[in-house]
Amino acid sequence: MALIQLTDPGETQSDPNQENRLAIGIDLGTTNTLVACVGEDGRPQVIADENGSRMLPSAVHYTQDATVLVGEPALAMRADNPDSTIVSVKRLMGRARGDIDPAFSFPFAADAEQQAMAVLTTAAGPKSPVEVSAQILTAIIARARAQLGQEPEAAVITVPAYFDDAQRQATKDAAGVAGIKVLRLLNEPTAAALAYGLDRNEEGCYAVYDLGGGTFDISVLRMRSGVFEVLATAGDSALGGDDYDLALARLAGGESGRIDAAALAAARVSKEKLSDGASVKHPLPDGGSVPVSAQDFEQATATLTGRTIELLRKCLADSGIGEKELRGIIPVGGATRMPAIGKALKESMNAPIFADLDPDEVVAIGAAAQADLLIGNRRDKDWLLLDVIPLSLGIETMGGLVERIIPRNSPIPTARAQEFTTHKDGQSAMSIHVVQGERDLVRDCRSLARFSLRDLPPLKAGTARIQVTFRADADGLLQVQAREQTTGKSATIEVKPSYGLDETQITAMLRAASSNAAADAAERSLAEARNESASLITMLAGALAEDSQLLDPDEASQIDQARQHLQQAAQDSDADAIRLAVKRLNAAVEPFAQRRMEHALKQALTGRNVSEAG
Repeated sequence: MALIQLTDPGETQSDPNQENRLAIGIDLGTTNTLVACVGEDGRPQVIADENGSRMLPSAVHYTQDATVLVGEPALAMRADNPDSTIVSVKRLMGRARGDIDPAFSFPFAADAEQQAMAVLTTAAGPKSPVEVSAQILTAIIARARAQLGQEPEAAVITVPAYFDDAQRQATKDAAGVAGIKVLRLLNEPTAAALAYGLDRNEEGCYAVYDLGGGTFDISVLRMRSGVFEVLATAGDSALGGDDYDLALARLAGGESGRIDAAALAAARVSKEKLSDGASVKHPLPDGGSVPVSAQDFEQATATLTGRTIELLRKCLADSGIGEKELRGIIPVGGATRMPAIGKALKESMNAPIFADLDPDEVVAIGAAAQADLLIGNRRDKDWLLLDVIPLSLGIETMGGLVERIIPRNSPIPTARAQEFTTHKDGQSAMSIHVVQGERDLVRDCRSLARFSLRDLPPLKAGTARIQVTFRADADGLLQVQAREQTTGKSATIEVKPSYGLDETQITAMLRAASSNAAADAAERSLAEARNESASLITMLAGALAEDSQLLDPDEASQIDQARQHLQQAAQDSDADAIRLAVKRLNAAVEPFAQRRMEHALKQALTGRNVSEAG
């Protein structure tokens, strides 16, 4: 009889000939989106585009001919056509128009008030936030494909810890439209802690302070022996850097009047400058400017910053640990670069603030590490994530009250059950209304779903026994089952929030994405070629302004002819012709560029002896 060898329980068996599978981590942000993957050295790294840029602006522009631009090209169109350029769409995910702060100038459709989900109007027709987010995801996945040379199999996508079920489902729907399998929706603070813990191998309790463009999360985690345990989470999914932009725009332009997209864009630039300086001249719509000091900005946003500190203290209280046990605070998100944030954290918390990791990239890095693990690429060691559900889940009971079944900060995945009964004699059906939130009245919580359990035995009121079971998966998404105990009758619902998209709509959007793939690729190629031509012409103009005397008349004529040819080609829609014209102009300019370099070197060495030059 042959003996079969068994591995030690703590040992991971791997096939040395098996190739690693490719999974990516995506930080789908309000302001910027990033993608990362684990390299051959086993370390996660953010993927840059062909120009070396790591961040893709979360902006989408639609034209009347159905062209879609994403990222920097979309932002470039914002000044001329702001209503068809969508930014900060993450604020709208899983939300109706009534949920959105009216101060923010989104191009809502005329009938958006009657829609369960906010709908935006663009030059290409109405678009849902899911569709807009899908365009961003499609672009960032294309970046990964182009830079890595292969198609990613799946992704871990990060979401704010305080995203509710509707917002999480909207994110998952957007990924489905973009054609990527979602391994896990990972809370952003957890992803940051994962990146930090793997990078520094620290143990103890830490707070992750995550202030993004449109959301704020605070999570308290315990790291020990490869286990990342979330103890508590708190936050506000409608508080972020955009709100600081709004405050600065009001500070500079006065409280009256509507703050439009251009004013917010200018405020964002001024905000970023104030992170490095004491004051800034903030531009006004009339062409003038007004001085804004860092102190003025700090005072104007003190209430916003104070809200984040209150939530930090609340999260610490919920976690059950004292401030003395906190070993450090991990800042996440570009908005944490504002000096007022660091100042507030130092004044309110007796804990070091770690700033050795890039706050813009740390979430994507953690997501990539988790994606690599979930796809089956076992590296030198495994780890375990124990996350929590951010908001309580329950059902409506008599009188419009909420009975919580899964309390907030419960570890996930989890399953909880509770028994209920009928309130009328002979009642043959029961309506189950699933809600999410911390308030005691249904009207103050968010409605997630409704379903019915029918064919109940006609018993006296209070004698039927109906067990309601909630199951929350690792993504924080919910399944609810109701079962009558004596007959075994049951009903189950996968909670698909009422914000949005049914399977027919998802399928239609997938078909549209597939049928337009070739056209989208062609439009992207044309936009890239035009960008390349514009950059070359601008650089040439600068060089000629400085050193045109280095050219003889024939060379100048050849360069001018090639430049005019490129300008004409860029007006057409043939990307290959534009690239050929770029190549021709580069060839004409090459001797001039070489001569400029030699001239600059000669000037640098003039008047110096050999020993000084060495």
